[in-house]
Amino acid sequence: MSLAARRVEYLTAGFDRADLASDPIAQWHRWYENATSAEVTEPNAMTVATVDSQGVPDARVVLVQEVDENGFVFYTNYDSVKSMQLLVHPVASAVFVWLDLHRQVRLRGTVKRVSAQQSDKYFDSRPRESQLGAWASPQSQVIADRGVIEARLAQMRDKFADQLVPRPEFWGGWCVIPTEIEFWQGRPSRLHDRFRYTKKDSNWQLERLAP
Repeated sequence: MSLAARRVEYLTAGFDRADLASDPIAQWHRWYENATSAEVTEPNAMTVATVDSQGVPDARVVLVQEVDENGFVFYTNYDSVKSMQLLVHPVASAVFVWLDLHRQVRLRGTVKRVSAQQSDKYFDSRPRESQLGAWASPQSQVIADRGVIEARLAQMRDKFADQLVPRPEFWGGWCVIPTEIEFWQGRPSRLHDRFRYTKKDSNWQLERLAP
């Protein structure tokens, strides 16, 4: 089948303003729980887009580990390309897509590092091999082959043998603090439901958008 001929008709029920929470974070949690109950693969996967020094957008998928009134938190190497871009341009856009439910959530906002204490708490909860992997990978740097990473991982296993693995100073969390959040639900005939929350001072304004 050609790409142009591929069609999926979205027959899912829509939603109206009365169906939405007044707070978009509460609404996100509702949809996340729906995605989890539907056994959507990686329901916390978020595509996050940053901007490089030339103003060119750059996107990749990360796993969000915490969502609360402060924003959406993911963890990474602070020496990675995305972290370097965020240091220069501390803004981002992001998308959650739950294809099985014909839903997506888009958001835009500012970005800041989380506290060292918050990063420590999450790092301590990770499996030991993931902790060692954070030490072993010079994220985003060019390497000769996979053997480089495997050798570095072996070194870290030896270095931290019989002791707790501390969080590297070059690894931690970023929080996307949204100023806009849009909820999208697929509907028949491509007449989808779209609602956008926009932060106005300390309040959220809610509007319906045309599909």
